[in-house]
Amino acid sequence: MNKSASTEIPFETALKELEAIVRKLEGGTGDLEASITDYVRGTELKEYCQKKLESARLKVESILQAKDGSVTTQPFDNV
Repeated sequence: MNKSASTEIPFETALKELEAIVRKLEGGTGDLEASITDYVRGTELKEYCQKKLESARLKVESILQAKDGSVTTQPFDNV
């Protein structure tokens, strides 16, 4: 859990770690300090995953918005 959320990790890895943290926190088995650390990490991972999903959503939108009807893989920031 020492990875910074700002470090590029695969979305799936971040999501699995976030799910594990949520299960652990919901179980209430950790001590207060560990729970606070887990909560902070979970918040970072949640924000990271949301940004990745938003980026993917924008890329899909740019593909769907091709004016001539063709499918393109142009990154959304070049639109």
